[in-house]
Amino acid sequence: MEVNPRSRGLPRVAAAALGTLAVLVLLAGVAVTALSVRVEGVSMAPTLQDGDRLLPVPGSAGEVRRFDVVLLRSRHQDALLVKRVIAVPGDRIAIVSTPDDPFRVLLQEHGTGPVRRVTAPQWADRARRTGNCCAPEGTRSARPALRTVPAGSFFYLGDNPDLSDDSRSHGWGEIARVEGRVGWSGSPLPVSSGLGGVPVLEADRGPVP
Repeated sequence: MEVNPRSRGLPRVAAAALGTLAVLVLLAGVAVTALSVRVEGVSMAPTLQDGDRLLPVPGSAGEVRRFDVVLLRSRHQDALLVKRVIAVPGDRIAIVSTPDDPFRVLLQEHGTGPVRRVTAPQWADRARRTGNCCAPEGTRSARPALRTVPAGSFFYLGDNPDLSDDSRSHGWGEIARVEGRVGWSGSPLPVSSGLGGVPVLEADRGPVP
C-alpha cells in the first residue's frame, strides 16, 4: 500500500499546532497572573470570591461609571480596594436604614428628577445591620440625608454590605485614585468578561430624606 507523502506530514502539523496552542495558553496564564489583581476578603461576595483574579480594562484608570466595579487605591492605607461605584459626581445619594428595611439605597441621577431605589440581588440577604447615610463627607450618619457627590469624587459600596468597608466608612472615593475598571475575572483561570450583580434603579414610594 502506498501512502501519500502529504498525509505523512499531517500528524506533524497537528502536533505542531497543538504545541503552539499549549504554549499560548501557558503564556496567557502567566500574563493573567502577572497583570491581574488578587481579591482578598469577602466584601464583594458573591460577585467576587476570595482568591479571584481581576484584570482591569486597559486605559480605564481615572474612570468611573455608575454600577461598574473599580480598583481604588485607598487614601487611608497602602491597599487596593475592589468596590462597586454607586453614585458619580453630581448624583445625590442616601441610605435609609430601618428594622424592616435596613438597606434602602436612594439615588437621584445628576441631582435632578426622581429619587429612585438602587437594588441588587446580592444585597437581599447580606444587608441586615447597616446604618443611615450620608454625612457631608459621604459617611454614615445618625439620620438619612441625600448628599450631592462632589466633583472628582464618587460613592462606592461592596456587594456584601454588612462585611464591607466602603464610602460609609471612608467617605467619598477620589476618581483620580481609581486604577482601573474591572473587566475580567477568574480564579485564576479561565478568565471571563463581565461581572454579575449589576444594580438596577427602581421606582421608590417611600419618604425622601
